[in-house]
Amino acid sequence: MTRQGSGPRRPGRGRPGGGQPRTSQPPGGQPRTSQPRTSGNPTAGLSAAELARARAAAASLGPDFDRDDWEPGDGSGERDSLTDVPGGVRLQKVLAAAGVGSRRYCEELIGAGRVEVDGEIVRRFGARVDPQRQIIRVDGRRIPASEDLVYVALNKPAGVLTSMSDSRGRKTMADLLGDVAERLFHVGRLDYDTEGLMLLTNDGELAHRLAHPRFGVPKTYLAEVTGPVPKDLGRQLITGVELEDGVASADKFRVVEQVGGRAMVEITLHEGRKHIVKRMLAAAGHPVSRLVRTQVGPVALGSLRPGTTRRLTTKEVGDLYAAVGM
Repeated sequence: MTRQGSGPRRPGRGRPGGGQPRTSQPPGGQPRTSQPRTSGNPTAGLSAAELARARAAAASLGPDFDRDDWEPGDGSGERDSLTDVPGGVRLQKVLAAAGVGSRRYCEELIGAGRVEVDGEIVRRFGARVDPQRQIIRVDGRRIPASEDLVYVALNKPAGVLTSMSDSRGRKTMADLLGDVAERLFHVGRLDYDTEGLMLLTNDGELAHRLAHPRFGVPKTYLAEVTGPVPKDLGRQLITGVELEDGVASADKFRVVEQVGGRAMVEITLHEGRKHIVKRMLAAAGHPVSRLVRTQVGPVALGSLRPGTTRRLTTKEVGDLYAAVGM
């Protein structure tokens, strides 16, 4: 049947016949031939718009579908000498699981050269790593890449023993932690009647360094003491006070509040000796009636209620690593 009212077809507007590929003649060059897309790589030959639509379709399949499993095996970005771990996890997926950000944001970090694996900058989105044994850093800060490691902050009330069990039946931190208690051990100790921030983890190396005096991790306390507090008390504590086991000194000191015969002071020190804050203030003539630890290194107690816990953020864990040189 002949289409009525139609003129002759314009050259190049009809379908190519005979199965021959279309060609175009670039100025001053050889003809270009459009090549069929290869089947070995499901994304080869896709335009940016087509790839975006494919990713959106994959996302609609739900959380069990991992788009990393069908993206190009060699990833994007510059090559590097990092050897992929057989059966490892793609780098951007590890970063996202650690709480660094969304998968797309993590890809941007990798592309910008802000991610290191075992000390080497990696720019490939598809690089496969082992988060259990490789050290991964973002902007120079190590991240908690292993999903097996747990980092918890606890606001210990007075009258709770810094232990996971007690033969005398006293309340312990295990009573506050519940089922997770068997997996964790505490970083340092607080006295039975001292309140405040305790860190708990199953990361043995980090816990050891945080507790060891050689690394000098500062700890901050609020202390209620007898007043009035003289103006030179801070200088005296920072210079050092003589105790039975040697001189002890504070890093910082300030008076928070003073009313009548009571005062609230804040003291920061990296000492780890037993009852050190109470002994220092008592030696200076201001016995402590209540003591609360408010900060360990970069981690603050904040608004955490007594007897409750929270998981540390990725940034807090990274800052703890940095504080002890990990």
